Amino acid sequence: MNKKSALIFGYNEYSLEIAKNIKHKYPNITIFSSVTHDDYTNEHCDYEVEHFDLSDNWDYLKNNYDLDEIICFCSLTDEAENIFLVISLSSAFKNLNIVALANNNEEANKLKMAGATKVIPIVETTARIIIDMIEKPIMTKVLHNILYEDNALRMLEIEVGRNNVFHNQYPVDINWSREHGILVLSIIHQDGSSEFIYSSKSKHRKIQEGDILVVAGYDIELDHFRQKLRG
Repeated sequence: MNKKSALIFGYNEYSLEIAKNIKHKYPNITIFSSVTHDDYTNEHCDYEVEHFDLSDNWDYLKNNYDLDEIICFCSLTDEAENIFLVISLSSAFKNLNIVALANNNEEANKLKMAGATKVIPIVETTARIIIDMIEKPIMTKVLHNILYEDNALRMLEIEVGRNNVFHNQYPVDINWSREHGILVLSIIHQDGSSEFIYSSKSKHRKIQEGDILVVAGYDIELDHFRQKLRG
């Protein structure tokens, strides 16, 4: 197993900057990407790069890393995907040290409630701030407690009504956060099967009447979303 390892999710300018700033503290750095890049082998990337899927069950991490010795950075550019990643990791590994990047204060608050140990504003991704956050960790709270400590944040199951406002759209085609102000975690289909919103199956299965969306968000956005789905 790799000790003193840093796992960075997202292959972009921010992840490479993080890797550069922490390499003296973490000799083993792996960047995880959800897409394939030709740049993996060129001079712009000096780190090991692995592929991951948001629907993964994280067995790879359990089998290859000492979870007491690693730190995870969540730097996906898509806000909803980054929040979902934090939720998934913090749910799977209760005491995992998770540092997430945020574009603004609203996103930072969502990431903290989702289970991030620390949140770094993108405009402040300097070596000093990153190291400060690493060296002064706060134990991650259990996901369930985080979600329900804030009375304004809720999780609901909302059924898609007859009017089906999505007009048979695919989940991947919808910007849930921007268009509706909520985060969709999974879909429960009429046959009882359920899928994570970012799984490969969910990305290619249209939203239909009777599907149940498991969503998280603030009261007012959830109420508006529920009314919209019920027509």
